[in-house]
Amino acid sequence: MSEWRTIGDSAVFHVDLRAQACSETDALAWLDEGERDRRCRFRHPSARRRFTVCRAAVRRLLCLRLGCRNRDLAFKTSRYGKPYALVRGTLAKVSFNVSHSGDHGLIAVASEGRIGVDAEERRPRRDLDRDIRSLFAPAERNEFERLNRDQRLNLFYDLWTMKEALVKADGAGLALDTARFELPVAMVRGSRSAVLKIPARPLTSWRLERCGDARFAAAHAQEVG
Repeated sequence: MSEWRTIGDSAVFHVDLRAQACSETDALAWLDEGERDRRCRFRHPSARRRFTVCRAAVRRLLCLRLGCRNRDLAFKTSRYGKPYALVRGTLAKVSFNVSHSGDHGLIAVASEGRIGVDAEERRPRRDLDRDIRSLFAPAERNEFERLNRDQRLNLFYDLWTMKEALVKADGAGLALDTARFELPVAMVRGSRSAVLKIPARPLTSWRLERCGDARFAAAHAQEVG
């Protein structure tokens, strides 16, 4: 695990999820009984590895940030499934979010403000055109029309991770439809960051940051103000 980006007061860490038996064995020792049970429910070894290594990495980071022991740290989820941390049963003063795709995991940690992070490996999509129609607003869909397929695929992942980071930061899950809000035009066309509001959440401002590379698209969103 290594620090990937610093965005405001949020630190984003990259986790290598390639098959390495020793790191997975070490990671397993960090999991509590409930997490071990959850791990066993994943049918595929790669899914078990991603869950195990990412959850252990989150525990290590939060223990360092909060100055607590691993056995004192527990997790709960909100109504829509967003996780939060407890230390000895008390809500911890930390925001965090996790995403993983293929061999890459990202963990964002901040002292305050809701945050969301999303990562997606850049891989071919069989139903790319259908996904573009269903996941993006009309003005965003228009941007895809002038691009060839490879360019459309890269733009898809860039925009999708930005929208997912915002949805995860907001914490409302599927209640926030990605096709019903638009990203700033400058970010759609390549800008690295912007501050925006989502019409369905007019009282909240978000700082959105594009933070991926050639291997995977990624984005980070954090509540501001």
